Amino acid sequence: MTKNIINVGLPSKGRLKHETINIFKKNKLNIYSERGERDLFGYIKKFPNIKIIYLHARECIEQLSLGNIDIGFSGYDLFKESEVNIQNKILINKKYNFGNANLVLAIPDLWIDVQTLLDLDEVADEFKKNKKKLLRVATKYPNLTRQFLYSKGVTQFQLVQSLGSTEVAPFTGTAEIISDITSTGATLKANNLRILKDGEILKSQACLMISKKSLNKKGIKGLIKIFSKK
Repeated sequence: MTKNIINVGLPSKGRLKHETINIFKKNKLNIYSERGERDLFGYIKKFPNIKIIYLHARECIEQLSLGNIDIGFSGYDLFKESEVNIQNKILINKKYNFGNANLVLAIPDLWIDVQTLLDLDEVADEFKKNKKKLLRVATKYPNLTRQFLYSKGVTQFQLVQSLGSTEVAPFTGTAEIISDITSTGATLKANNLRILKDGEILKSQACLMISKKSLNKKGIKGLIKIFSKK
């Protein structure tokens, strides 16, 4: 990376990308790409020292920790899911009022007797004693899910990595319950799932993050000030 270039990581797709680009537009920082919408790099007229790099929201966290990008926009959920040594290399400067969603534990509607984590703990114990296997939890957030369940005294479970639509896991035999991110709960409801009454793991939103390695880089403070405006 060029020493004097400020590398800014933006989400590469979805609403998070759209809302982040709006932050630039509101501050009259119009992003353009040389090769159209599919270009993974962008630039800002009148600011040749700023380079936009479009990344997956998860990758944005990793690249910030490495110092490969100086400023990044991503979700608080992905930050907290990352390893502690990664989190320690990143500073959260601002939380925005978009990208709001909750990471939750959800179970099949048919489990009418299971309403709370205490009930879930009893089910997990029954699985271990009677079925001789662990209750399976499908998720893309293994670290947060494990920490949450352990903190609530639920220890008899097995995490199953979800690579696609997590909501289908209980109905394909992949897992019994899920841990997933949701903004309205509509997708869970459409798939005959419901959130445990005390099953909220984490509240998330879009954040402005800075690599601690870049805090003294020329031009960083001015750019952060612009992005931190209300």
